[in-house]
Amino acid sequence: QVQLVESGGGLVQAGGSLRLSCAASGRTRNIYRMGWFRQAPGKEREFVAAIRWSGDSTYYADSMQGRFTISRDNAKNTVHLQMNSLKPGDTAVYYCAARLYSESDYVRPSAYDYWGQGTQVTVST
Repeated sequence: QVQLVESGGGLVQAGGSLRLSCAASGRTRNIYRMGWFRQAPGKEREFVAAIRWSGDSTYYADSMQGRFTISRDNAKNTVHLQMNSLKPGDTAVYYCAARLYSESDYVRPSAYDYWGQGTQVTVST
């Protein structure tokens, strides 16, 4: 009942920046939390950041904090991930996810109900 579409991925040199966007449609009024995850080849899906749909609460993986910033635009039903000082280790497919109702967990992928198709981020040396 919620559709998510990511955009903004691409190829960037190390030290550069990218801004990812996730557009949500459908039953967006029931969204409680939005999250960003990433998955590199041969690795588990990794939590990046999350944001409450209402209020100012944001959450980051320790390795991302200070470089990545998650934000939202409720009027546009869109969540963004600003990524600065990118490293080759950031290369992955980045996924947007939505949780519809209250849940305390935001790190595990199983805590989210809907997922986008992902957008590729490649950081060159």
